[in-house]
Order: sequence, then structure tokens, then C-alpha cells
Amino acid sequence: MSEPDIDFSLKETSPNLGGGRVSGSEKLTSSFDLVEQLHFLYVKMVRAKGLPPSPCNPFVEVKVGNYEGTTKSLENNPDPEWNQVFAFAKDRIQAVTVEITVRNKESSTNVDKVVGKLRFDIPDIPSRVPPDSQLAPQWYSLEDENGSKGERGELMLAIWMGTQADEAFPDAWHSDAASVNGESIANTRSKVYISPRLWYLRINIIQAQDLVPMNNKRIPQVYVKAMLGNMALRSRFSPDKSLNPTWNEDLMFVAAEPFDDPLMLSVVDNLSDNKEEVLGSCSIHLSKVEKRLMPIPIEANWYNLEQSVQDNRNNKEVRFASRLHLRVCLDGGYHVLDESIYYSSDFRATSKFLWPPAIGVLELGILNASGLLPMKSKNGRGTTDAYCVAKYGPKWVRTRTIVNSFAPKWNEQYTWDVYDPYTVITIGVFDNCHLQGGSNAVDSQDRRIGKVRIRLSTLNADRIYTLSYPLIVLEPNGVKKTGEIQLSVRFTCSSTWNLLQSYTQPLFPQMHYLLPLSVYQIESLRHQATHTLSSRLRRAEPPLESEVVEYMLDVGSNVWSLRRGRANLERLLAAFNLLVEAWKWFDQIRKWKNPISTMAVHFLYSMLILFPDMILPLVFLMCVVHGASQYRKRPRHPPHMDTKLSLVESVQSDDFDEEFDTFPTSKNVKVLKKRYDRLRSIAGRMMTIIGDLATQAERLNSMLSWRDPRATSLFMAFCLIACIAFYLVPWRLFALGFGFFGMRHPRFRISIPSMAQNFFKRLPARTDGMI
Repeated sequence: MSEPDIDFSLKETSPNLGGGRVSGSEKLTSSFDLVEQLHFLYVKMVRAKGLPPSPCNPFVEVKVGNYEGTTKSLENNPDPEWNQVFAFAKDRIQAVTVEITVRNKESSTNVDKVVGKLRFDIPDIPSRVPPDSQLAPQWYSLEDENGSKGERGELMLAIWMGTQADEAFPDAWHSDAASVNGESIANTRSKVYISPRLWYLRINIIQAQDLVPMNNKRIPQVYVKAMLGNMALRSRFSPDKSLNPTWNEDLMFVAAEPFDDPLMLSVVDNLSDNKEEVLGSCSIHLSKVEKRLMPIPIEANWYNLEQSVQDNRNNKEVRFASRLHLRVCLDGGYHVLDESIYYSSDFRATSKFLWPPAIGVLELGILNASGLLPMKSKNGRGTTDAYCVAKYGPKWVRTRTIVNSFAPKWNEQYTWDVYDPYTVITIGVFDNCHLQGGSNAVDSQDRRIGKVRIRLSTLNADRIYTLSYPLIVLEPNGVKKTGEIQLSVRFTCSSTWNLLQSYTQPLFPQMHYLLPLSVYQIESLRHQATHTLSSRLRRAEPPLESEVVEYMLDVGSNVWSLRRGRANLERLLAAFNLLVEAWKWFDQIRKWKNPISTMAVHFLYSMLILFPDMILPLVFLMCVVHGASQYRKRPRHPPHMDTKLSLVESVQSDDFDEEFDTFPTSKNVKVLKKRYDRLRSIAGRMMTIIGDLATQAERLNSMLSWRDPRATSLFMAFCLIACIAFYLVPWRLFALGFGFFGMRHPRFRISIPSMAQNFFKRLPARTDGMI
């Protein structure tokens, strides 16, 4: 359970964007106008020449105050080349000089020999701001420790003051990560990742021909097994128990470009429960598979099945000419779902030929975080090495890792092209556990700190939103606020016509409606897509780990959760709150709580019945008036993750324990029995509600079914009288009479059910036949 004093609200902030040159209503002014300027001292080590020829394993040491960075050591190279950049945060510099030392790596001793030195006064270092060209490196003669120049060689370098907008910023060594060295430095840098293009691979299995089983005396039970990479699917058993079986069944995979893995197909005979025989197999390279954009039938092909059997009598290999009839294609007309439909960041088809025009640009500034909790222990004290990941469409971005800070400042800005306003950008914060110094084995996985979702349709165009979002995580013991992240967001619309037209277009490409996929297929293919993305992004450098990708894609969001079930029920009731309020208002009218209002409603109702052409115009006018009245109450900020809506503050700890349980469960029998009994109780109430709904529907059907002859006779007689009455009496008179009767004064009302209700409740239902 959460503490009552924790603040989970969204806060508006006023950061100094673009060095104070940008306000909330300005349009694009520069490529880094949504973040605060960070100033860095950059030192670029290019190369050296003329170093002493004695055993020469040179490296360069750059020291600014207490911060020290070194290049890699190059063995036996008097003219080394490094091309390495060092970035020192200006607000942490407490020195007045930059000391650059060229050293020789000594393998025999622990003390590295000094080859030469350089010193630069920080106030004299020039500044450079893009789009200015890069500073040209210069040669500097190395000096000894006394400041005299001799035959010590020369060093080519460039040194300047810049900001995070500098081209050297992403790949530079940062003083924020000075405690990280070796191969772990790559895990601290900011990177942009592009997801591989995903295709739906459809295999229509038609039939097999001339199968040759090992045992000809038994009837084969044959199915087809398909494998793509490490994903495997199988068809049903063929209903034709013969050597020429048929299926006419579709199997679907998710394939990622480039198509490295071939499609492997095998025809398998099920001999017993634990024994199978492969009757033949074939391999299909996806680069040769036809691509289609619309559900147009493609040509089926025969594929030879390879099977080798050893003939012991003649001591030779015998091959059989079995064949498999298939239609194989890559469907580019679908959007491959890797996220939940409700907060997807993209709805475009796989094929670029089907993409709609862009409607604008989304810009995100990841400023800083504050109040982060310790996520792990180093040297006996808690620490956090935080970085952010943002995903929108196929583009993922990762900020640099700020080491050992509970208030990291990133100030990095990224942009995306927008094709649909009904999309969501997801920003996650993680603790980097792949750096040196982790104390536990569990630190091999990056820990989640929190996540933020922003729906683009809730943003006003050309406005800068600067907000501080709470970072919230759910744990088995309840909800926890792990800090806050400050973001700046701007959606710039490039075409208002395309933006408005997108609201009238189908959400998904046409293929989803012309050849729809089943719910089971969608869930299975989404699982394949997330697995494929996770494995591909993990191969990048630095890698996006599987736990990060799965958290960003909300893998497991469809797992049973009693808390989410209750929250969804309350959402459903809240959505029908307008109807409830309308009924309460009408109940006050019909009970004459306010006689003036009731008389006014009588008059308005009479006018609508006498002039029915005014009904629809009045309804739409009321919608306009109601919408205009709600304009002042409109949300000022985009929505964020609501703890009250999600019921994370009001549920018991056992509910969280059940939500975080593994699948299959790892709990003992006593806990499972308690949960099972609770689930039976909930299901019993649902069963009763469903039964009541079924009873009412069956009563409605039994009006004319003659299950109750007297009730059907009475209803038919009523229908005959009503037919004559409605034919002779104008409908307006009936409508007036019905409305006035419903709003009659309580003095003329009795609190017993009406004749119609009494008649309906006596109609028979099929509950009598239930066991």
C-alpha cells in the first residue's frame, strides 16, 4: 500500500529552454530549443608524431581538476592515432587549467613514464556553437615537466567550449561517467536505434503428395511443422489419413529484415505420444518469397521434400520424391503489432508504398529527473545510474547514463515524424546495471524506475509543454513513487488538412479489414514481434536489453489482474455516468421536484412532437452548446498515469502478489486455494448476471413462441389492437399521451409495477431446463 502523503500529480515547470530564448508559444528555432543548455569542455585527441623510439606504448591522460580521462594504449607505435573526444561538464570544473600528459605504458613497472605535457588555461579556451564548423586540430609540441620543449614529439588536438548540440557529444567520453572504464563505457553513451522492418509471413499449407512412411501397414497421422529462427508452429492433423493428406490451413510468422533465417518445413508422422517420424523437409529462403500488398491470391507452388533413408541390403542411400503444395507470401499490407493497440505508436503498413503522408513532427526534450531512489548498492551505499529510453514508431532513442546521481541531467532532444495523431510516445527510465561495480548478481538486468506515456492527440499544435511527470512502478508490496522526470514536448503540424483528414481514415491499413486476423493470431503474432525486436535490439552497441524492450512494449499487459479488472469496471460505469445523470434528471422531472422545470419540459416535449422536424437540429444544437460550455473545463495538460484510476492505492497487498505471480504459478497450495475460492466467488456473481440477461432475452423471444399459449394469445391480441389504434389515431397524439403519462404528477402515480412489467415477468424462460 502507498503512503497517503505521496504526491502522484503532474506538475507544470518553467525550465530555461534554449538558453532562455524559447517560450511556450514559439515554433521551432533551433535543433536544441526544448532543453536547457549544458556547457562542456571538449578535448579531441587526434594523433601524435615524433615520440621517443624507445619501447613506445603511448596513451594520453587528460586531467581537469579531479576528473581524469585516458585514451587507449597503442603498442609499439611512435605515431599513434586515437581520434577520441573527452567532454567535461563545465558546472563541475573546479580547476583553471587543463593538463594533458602523454605517457608510455610500462609493462614491467606500475608507474607509467611521462613522455610530455601540455597545459591550457580554461579562460582562454575558445567557444564553438553549431552550426559553426568544427574546430581544426592543431599540432602542439610536448614539454617536459620543467616546461621546456625538446625532442619529445608533437600532439595534434583540438580544445573548445561547447554544448550538448555539438556533433562530438554522443560519442565522447563524459566526466559524468568518469568512474566507468573499459568496455563498459559504451553502455553509457546515447544512441538512436531503428527497429527492423517486420513482415507477416503467411504459409498456406494445401496438401502433400506421395509420402513414404517407414511402416506402410499403419494409417499415418500427419501434420506440418514450420520453423523460422527459434519460433516453431505446427498445423493440425490432416483429416485425410492417407499418403496424400490435405490441410488448407494458414500458419503465420513475424519475419524481420534482413531475412537471415530460412523457413524450415517438415512433414511429421505422429507414431505415438512420444515418438514421431519426419517424412520429409524443405527449406525456403525468404528473399525469394513473393510480397503482396493486397489480399490477392498468389500462385501455389510444389516444393520437394528431402528425406534420406539408408538401404542396408545394397549399402546405399535412397531418396524419395515426396512433395508439399504451398502458398508462401510476405504480407506487406498489414501493420505488424508489437505494442498494445490502445497505446500504439504506429499504425502504418509494413510496405512504404501504403504509408500515408506525414502530418507533422514530434519533438521531445528529456531534461532531468529528481528524487530518484537508490536502485542498487555500490561500496556499501545506495546509488543509481539512470538513463532514459523513448520509443515512437520504429525509432528508439537512449540517453547517456548519468552515473551515481539521484538527480541526473540529460538535456537531450529528439525528433520523430508523425503520421497519425492517435499515437502514443512512451518514455521509460532505467537503472543501468551493466556498468562496473555492481555488488549483486541480480544487477545483470537493468531495473525499471518508471514510465510515461503521452498521447499526441491531447497536445495542441505548436505549443511547448514543460511538465514534471511522476515515475511510478508497481511491486508485489504495492505502488511506489521512484522519482520525477521533467520533459518538454512539442507537436508541430506541417499540414492541417492531412491532420484533420487522418481522423476520417481507418485506424489500420486496409488489409486488416479485407483479410482480418483472429484475436488468437493477433496475440500470437504480437508475442513473436516483441521477441524478434528484443533479440535484434539486443545485438546493437550499446545493446537495448530484453527487459527494457519488454517493459517499453508492455509485454504481459494482458495477464490476469483482479486490480485491473476492477479498474476497468469502474471505467465502464463512469462512461455510462452521463446516462445515469440523465435518468436522475428525468426522475426529478417526473416527480415534480421543481414544478416550473417540469412544466417547461412538458411544453418543450409538446413542441417537439408537434414539430418533429426540429428534433435532430435541437439534439445537435444541444451538443454544440454542451461542448462550448465544457471548453473552460478542458484539460490543460496531457493525461498521465493515474494511480486513482488504476486503483493502485486502494487494493490489498494480496492482489499485487497475485498480479506479479509467475505463469505458471509458483505459489503454494494454501495461497492458490484462497485465490481459487475468491475467483469462484467473483465468477459466481458474473454467472448470475449473465444468467439474468439470458433470461430477459429468452422472455422476449417467448412472446411469440407459444411456449405459454395464454401469454402469446394475449400479446397477439394486444398487437392487433395496437395495429388498429395506430392506424386510426395520429402518432403524435400517442406520443403526447405517452410522454405526459410518464411525467404525470406523483399524486396520480402508484408504487407498483405496471401491467407491461407484470406481463413480461410472467413470460417463460429456459431456466426451467437448466440442471
